[in-house]
Amino acid sequence: MAHDRYISPFSTRYASDEMQYIFSDDNKFRTWRRLWIALAKAEQKQGLDITDEQIAELEAHKDDINYEEAAAREKLVRHDVMSHVYAYGLQCPHAKGIIHLGATSCYVGDNTDVIIMRQGLELVRKKVIGTLANLAKFADEYKDMPCLAYTHCQPAQLTTVGKRATLWMNELYMDLQEIEHQISQLALRGVKGTTGTQASFMELFGGDSAKVKAVEADVCAQMGFDKVVPVCGQTYSRKVDYNVLSSLAGLAQSAMKMATDIRLLANFKEMEEPFEKNQIGSSAMPYKRNPMRCERICALARYLMIDVLNPAVTAGTQWFERTLDDSANKRIAMAEGFLAADAILNILLNVSDGLVVYPKVIRSRVMAELPFMASENIMMKAVKKGGDRQELHERLREHAVAAAAVVKQEGKPNDMIARVEADPAFGLTREEIEAELSPEDFTGRAPEQVQEYLDQYIRPLLAANPDAVGQKAELSV
Repeated sequence: MAHDRYISPFSTRYASDEMQYIFSDDNKFRTWRRLWIALAKAEQKQGLDITDEQIAELEAHKDDINYEEAAAREKLVRHDVMSHVYAYGLQCPHAKGIIHLGATSCYVGDNTDVIIMRQGLELVRKKVIGTLANLAKFADEYKDMPCLAYTHCQPAQLTTVGKRATLWMNELYMDLQEIEHQISQLALRGVKGTTGTQASFMELFGGDSAKVKAVEADVCAQMGFDKVVPVCGQTYSRKVDYNVLSSLAGLAQSAMKMATDIRLLANFKEMEEPFEKNQIGSSAMPYKRNPMRCERICALARYLMIDVLNPAVTAGTQWFERTLDDSANKRIAMAEGFLAADAILNILLNVSDGLVVYPKVIRSRVMAELPFMASENIMMKAVKKGGDRQELHERLREHAVAAAAVVKQEGKPNDMIARVEADPAFGLTREEIEAELSPEDFTGRAPEQVQEYLDQYIRPLLAANPDAVGQKAELSV
């Protein structure tokens, strides 16, 4: 590794080898060559003078790209596509005259971008499903464990550890649906010519529209697409980039929410992300167990959510049939958006596969708050023994305020039960009061909701995608 120049942290620290290859030069330029081969085959089929030998020559060199010749040519002519046409022609002297025939640069550029985005989305989709598989196992294991639920980050009624996990899962599931929608909607730019009118192809085929349309359909089929954009200028609409990156930014929102919850729970000592045996939490404080993986998720999520502004502005500033001010921005924003999403998912896979729960801490925190939450049940029991509801309500309020003051101002345990026991207005023994303090009685349908959610939504998804289950993500740092 070179240490005397900037190298993207996505390459060295965050993104997977798989996603980095998808956005590599090798994948890009090999796809260009496949598009040129597909075009030649389609044009030959519709009657152009292209021989089988020329196509075979193109096929023979589709993967051994002569990068040095292409780079030298681009330095001279300042045009990446024509440099690669030239370099391909050096390897295919008999076919060089029919490479890129009738096409504009966006034939390879834009069609390749769509192909690469689909590859990237499919990898993202797989990793989202892998994360859901990990969380499904976790939710099922902890579906019955009562824990404090929070509104305004203040203790509210109870939920269960597993139920909270389904909240994380459902947002990721929504993201998955949007990602799948984007995959289903992706269409090739196709064979459209310089300004989208197909004029050059009409010239090649003597004004025969049917042949031009057949060439386009043939190319799309060869590249594995059943959709082509209905109309375009020189480029496909840059709103496509915005829509795709928006689906990734939505994933970032969900990941940040989940990671933030885990960071807060780590502070409460209820739950932690995985912490390795030799991991150092702090250079100054040896006891620290910082939630650094979830913090990294939040950091990368911020980047990705902001990155979506790039294609938004690009889409709005394209003049007429196209301007080139999209190119430099697009090649950074789209690639790094996918790399960021991939990095986030790698950490999510790792974290969701090893979440640590501390049941005794959770129970202790529940029991510290439960007397407040059980006050209505206690009141009803006292009413059944002849108490006045209005009077008991007021006395409970006073006891709750006093008990809260003891907790907050004196740092002592919640003594509300002792206060109620000592109050003759209630006429209840400690045993009768504590009978109303079973946390499991305060979680409503949470365990059932977990089971229903897993059965109706997640298990069918996992059954349909077995190759996505059981993924492991090793983090570089």
